[in-house]
Amino acid sequence: EPYVIRLKVPRKDEVRLNDLVRGWVMVHSSQIDDKILMKSDGMPTYHLANVVDDHLMGITHVIRGEEWLPSAPLHVLLYQFLGWEDTMPQFAHLPLLLKPDGNGKLSKRDADKHGFPIFPLQWKDPASGEDVAGFREDGYLPDALTNFLAFLGWNPGTEQEIFSKEELVDAFSIERIGKSGTKFDINKAKWFNQQYLKSKDNAELAHYLLKDLETHGKSASKETAENVVNALKERVTFPHEFYTEGIFFFEKPVTYDEQVISKKWTSDAVKVLKLYAVALEKESFIDAEKAKVLLTDVLEQEGIGMGKVMQALRVSITGKGAGPDLMEIISILGKDEITERIRLALDTLQDQVK
Repeated sequence: EPYVIRLKVPRKDEVRLNDLVRGWVMVHSSQIDDKILMKSDGMPTYHLANVVDDHLMGITHVIRGEEWLPSAPLHVLLYQFLGWEDTMPQFAHLPLLLKPDGNGKLSKRDADKHGFPIFPLQWKDPASGEDVAGFREDGYLPDALTNFLAFLGWNPGTEQEIFSKEELVDAFSIERIGKSGTKFDINKAKWFNQQYLKSKDNAELAHYLLKDLETHGKSASKETAENVVNALKERVTFPHEFYTEGIFFFEKPVTYDEQVISKKWTSDAVKVLKLYAVALEKESFIDAEKAKVLLTDVLEQEGIGMGKVMQALRVSITGKGAGPDLMEIISILGKDEITERIRLALDTLQDQVK
């Protein structure tokens, strides 16, 4: 006759477990059923295999999610009944990762719904066959993601948030892991990524930009790429944004911010832009400081305030109403390119002067 082997659980005992995160956990044995340890086909169930495997490997610490906490008393009994109580590993049951709204356990579906990855690397969904981007493909830096993940359910007890891997190793202790679930805040992950991106030197960041430029059939010198990432690094979150946010460095604008044009493309602005282009042409070299001095001189000469012109000047050069320091942009592009762009905008928008 087929049979199974079950664990015979005492009915009047108290099973105690000193969890490293939750402290003493006590469960009355009457709440534990006689679990099957060996199935009728002779194969062990997970609970028996797990305990035997950990014992044979000499596992000292079992660190797992809190959903396994209800199984811990059963595992403690198995260690006791097998005579391995003296070498039983220490248990630590970690708090769950919750949805961004804190309502329930985080799942892949939740990540898809909120538009963020859930896996470290790209993987193929076995159900749909679709390639799903991971954190790496979305532009998260390894050290930034490690730093973010370390803070999910743990804190160092200080105000410090940015930690190198070595600092995390030194600071980490299981005792500072919280008991309650923690929200998976993707905006915090982006903040960490931004901080790590800003901390890198321009030469390293330029590599990302140069690679994207090549992908799109464009090129730039290493020096230009370094200047561009330096101008943009306070405004981007991911490496690929150096290209998407800085495309105006490599392409003349073909459209102009309509809101800026409707409000700031005035006769005063047009007058200053024309005079500024002439002033730039007369210079042999332009840096950010010189670009500002020339603009200030023209404004003073015409008696027009800076606020009436700056957005119009920016949109004539970049097509956008906002962006990095405008004088820095002028310095990077150079006087010839800037004068050409200003005159192109003046010609294109000549019928929209307010």
